[in-house]
Amino acid sequence: MRSREGQFSDARPIQRSRTEKEKLLRELKETLAGLKPHAAASMRTTLQARIRELEADLGAQRK
Repeated sequence: MRSREGQFSDARPIQRSRTEKEKLLRELKETLAGLKPHAAASMRTTLQARIRELEADLGAQRK
C-alpha cells in the first residue's frame, strides 16, 4: 500500500514544537542519569549525541 501525503510513514522527520523538544530533552537527561553503570556504552553515547543535538537545535531557535 502506498502512503498518502502527511502520513507518518512518509520519509520525513517528525516536526516537534519547542515545548515538545524541551520535554524530550528533559526526559533524555533523566534517562541518561538513571542508566545503570553496566549499561551498554553505545546506548550512553547515543543518548548523549541526541541530547547535544536537541540542545543545539533549541539554542538555534532562541536566536
